[in-house]
Amino acid sequence: MHETDFTHEHIETAAERRAVARTIWDQDNVAFNTVGIDVGSSTSHLLFARVALQRQVQGLSSRFVVVGREIAWRSPILLTPFLPDGTIDARGLSEFIACCYRKAGFTQSDIDSGAVVLTGEAIKRKNARAINELFAAEAGKFVCAAAGHKLECRLAAHGSGAVALARARDCCLLHADIGGGTTKLALIDRGSIIGLSAFAVGGRLVAMDGGGTWSRIDQSARLVADDLQIELSSQALADETVRRRIARRLAAVAADMILGAPLDRLGQSLLLTERLSGGGPPPSAITLSGGVAEYMFGHEVCEFGDIAKLLAQELAGVLSRRAAPLLIDPGQRIRATVIGASQFTVQVSGKTMYLPDPYVLPVHNAPVIQVKLSDFGDIDRQAMIAAIRSGIEEVDLDRNGNVAIAFSWHGDPEHARLKAAGEIILAALMPLSARINLLLVMIDGDIGRIFGRLLHRELHWPGKIIAVDGVDLHELDYVDVGELIAPPGVVPVVIKSLLFA
Repeated sequence: MHETDFTHEHIETAAERRAVARTIWDQDNVAFNTVGIDVGSSTSHLLFARVALQRQVQGLSSRFVVVGREIAWRSPILLTPFLPDGTIDARGLSEFIACCYRKAGFTQSDIDSGAVVLTGEAIKRKNARAINELFAAEAGKFVCAAAGHKLECRLAAHGSGAVALARARDCCLLHADIGGGTTKLALIDRGSIIGLSAFAVGGRLVAMDGGGTWSRIDQSARLVADDLQIELSSQALADETVRRRIARRLAAVAADMILGAPLDRLGQSLLLTERLSGGGPPPSAITLSGGVAEYMFGHEVCEFGDIAKLLAQELAGVLSRRAAPLLIDPGQRIRATVIGASQFTVQVSGKTMYLPDPYVLPVHNAPVIQVKLSDFGDIDRQAMIAAIRSGIEEVDLDRNGNVAIAFSWHGDPEHARLKAAGEIILAALMPLSARINLLLVMIDGDIGRIFGRLLHRELHWPGKIIAVDGVDLHELDYVDVGELIAPPGVVPVVIKSLLFA
């Protein structure tokens, strides 16, 4: 009893105290199951993971961060199934995934979130969209992304562990992911990716079919054969000497790309993006992932009807002869991809957002392009425009149509500063406006309504737009925005962050 204006009595048992403590814990801590599915032109695989999230407490943030992750089950590596017409066998892929769920002991209802990523040559196949549609019913839980060359470079750098390694060692690393059809490079300076590049060198540019015939001959392999003046055919490829000559020539091109040497005509023809810029510090080491890395680090000895083992042998030799930096295994090789996606929901007030047309909602899986507004102090207009367009290029806009431009806002909402930021963003986006179905502006700061109105009414963005504030987004995030709930006048925003081992 206390001496107050009224008498009251505390009756609290140990069980009640535990229940209250558990309720408080559950509000700030989340555990869930996630799945990461990777479909490439050469191999496909998936894994299940259990992830723990905890709410951040700094600055009244509502964002959750990963505090623990555990791989629950890894699938075997599947050679991606193709039909006789060269398209991916979506039914065969679906059966493989269903079998993996059964062997892992999971059902679809057990999975809280996931990520499906099409990489490499797979996104060129005419039924790539059909593969994404295998997961259409899970759109609210899954990130489904077709990764263009630059996004694949970024995913491999994170998924291999190279980004985390560069951050932990406080150094600059060059990461090379050598897959079946392409090689992806990422220059990483102390955990920040400062350059991306891709080229068409891989271990399955020529490969056997199920009958043991060397029937797969990619265009890149034909370019190499022309350079070597080899008449390429299934019969010619049955000769290991011919295959080794092709592998040796591919290894020479790969070494030129990795070491920044001048490119010959063949090297130029195999580029898929621009080369890495020479602006960053020299890398202290080279990290490797992809199927070819399995051979280079001695984790695989068997051959799988392709030239991956030969390419690994030849590349290791040429890098050694040319005194390349130390080669490091960053932890994940052929499985250098996402392990799934975390997700959490925030409620955003309709009074602080700009939503001229509520019927544009809901929207799912809008990829996030981050803009560093701190760079607007001394505005390098062209550099910022190039950075935004590079981000757009990574997310393969033609397959999505929705894009989220995200930034943090500090200080007062001065009109001159707001307008300068808006002009740069729209200068980057205007040439692409016909391809953008919906522009989402996601701001960590209280300027959503003001900034959205400025873009739309003063700077005349011609398409559909919404601006949401109070949302903190990061690299490799995707967002869902649900329908306006009135009352109380809020929209649910689901933030999905790709996760790596």
